[in-house]
Amino acid sequence: MKSRIRPLIGLLAAPLPILALAVSPAFAAQPAAQQLPALRGDVVAAVNHSVRTSAVDAGQQISVAVSLAQRDTAGLDTFLAQASDPQSAQYKHYLTVDQFAARFGATPETVAKVSGYLASQGLTVGQVSANRLTIQASGTAAQVQKAFGTSLANYRDSQDGRSYFANVTAPVLPTDIASVVTDVAGLNNYAKYTHFSTPAATPATSSKVSAGLNPTTARSAYNLTSTINAGYTGAGSTVAVLEFSGFQQSNISAYDKQYSLHPSTPSVVAVSGGTTDLSGQDEVELDIEVVQALAPGSAIKVYEAPNSDAGETAVYSQLVSDNVPVISISWGTDEASETPSNRVAVDADLKEAAAQGQSVFAASGDSGSDDAGNGGTSVDFPASDPYTTGVGGTTLSTSGGAWSKETAWSGSGGGVSSFFNTPSFQSKVNTGTYRAVPDVAADANPSSGWAIYTAGSWQEFGGTSAAAPNWAAFAAVYNSEAKAKGKPSFGFANSTIYTLASSSSYASAFHDVKSGNNGAYSAGTGYDKVTGWGSYNGANFLKAELG
Repeated sequence: MKSRIRPLIGLLAAPLPILALAVSPAFAAQPAAQQLPALRGDVVAAVNHSVRTSAVDAGQQISVAVSLAQRDTAGLDTFLAQASDPQSAQYKHYLTVDQFAARFGATPETVAKVSGYLASQGLTVGQVSANRLTIQASGTAAQVQKAFGTSLANYRDSQDGRSYFANVTAPVLPTDIASVVTDVAGLNNYAKYTHFSTPAATPATSSKVSAGLNPTTARSAYNLTSTINAGYTGAGSTVAVLEFSGFQQSNISAYDKQYSLHPSTPSVVAVSGGTTDLSGQDEVELDIEVVQALAPGSAIKVYEAPNSDAGETAVYSQLVSDNVPVISISWGTDEASETPSNRVAVDADLKEAAAQGQSVFAASGDSGSDDAGNGGTSVDFPASDPYTTGVGGTTLSTSGGAWSKETAWSGSGGGVSSFFNTPSFQSKVNTGTYRAVPDVAADANPSSGWAIYTAGSWQEFGGTSAAAPNWAAFAAVYNSEAKAKGKPSFGFANSTIYTLASSSSYASAFHDVKSGNNGAYSAGTGYDKVTGWGSYNGANFLKAELG
């Protein structure tokens, strides 16, 4: 996934056939963007521009993640409709992980059948996710090839020179197994997710603090100072940051010391073995430091996974199994680069997150209206998935420390999905067939970005990778005040955001961004495809929602 960090930093996106969200009239169920076959098997697109060099050694160890189909998707749509409808008695009454598994996860019999098949092929069956929708397994290349009816080969990418292995043909399974399997991830190790750490044009990499937003100025700009001073610091809420790179705690500690912050030390959740790669540490450290700046009382969990199809599937499965209240994602890929099977698997997990009331914020990308970079228009995944809140980018101006104005940042990812139908919550502002992105925005221009300590020095960062954790931190602050007042948490973020933005409180709760463009699209009054509804006006947003 590409990370949306721009030192002044980054973004994200990739597609997934959508089972659209259903909600009362405003959130009515939508038709699927495409029908799911009994088994989705993919050959990574990079094979088309790669040279096959050799067969994979038969004894090479391979780990796979097998995704199972959800049950009663119509019932799930109905549940989401009610939980997202302010007029329903079930509004914001979400499910626990166990409740979701019991109603919509695969049955124990299905899990046993698929696990039994994998074991019969010589594979070692590992962890089954809490929602009973993902089964981990491992074995030799010979065993994996036999189990999934394909061959594995080594390739060299003719475009960037990287070496990787991948399946030569799509995997196949016996009919009774294929009917309940939606994805087999792990048949390639092509690292496709990139991060967007983007420093200022002239990076100030030194021991001196760089220009840019810091905890004091960011809280003032987004009207959170009084809220945090009142004790609503995100305490009691956990923010998960999804990463395909590691980080160094010493850099986080240096940031905290500079600004006299005393947050809890971030904990690491290593998914599928985690990662030792530090190439994206600026992304990870940006995510953590932005959350600590705006929600210093929140607990932060860093979910680290290998940068691969299998790593992607595993980390989303883990996030919903752990039911983390708030999730920030700064990695992604253009929609067309996401394999169809992974799109299905990730979308299913994101739909579960919505049903469980998890708030998921994803950077919309830093390449403007052309996320794929091919001269057309395209958007980023997972920001384009209706069950995430896509976060675009702005250029922030302040006066006397307070918010003065925001204009659309030219790099803000936005446009129209090619895979997901328009969700009902967006139907009032989007009459087209497919979902529009982003949903909201925040400062992302490197020239008005964040002062961040990373890799042993101070730099100024921007990108939608800075905007996504900004909104995630705000959700944590919201949750701490909501808990104190006995109110529901932020929950499925698009429900909360679109309901409030469509009310008479829009002008006070949001900063409407009305000027600027990202290439093909321009910002304007109300919702637009560059900045969504705009950025949040912290205290006013909280007052409108929580009183």
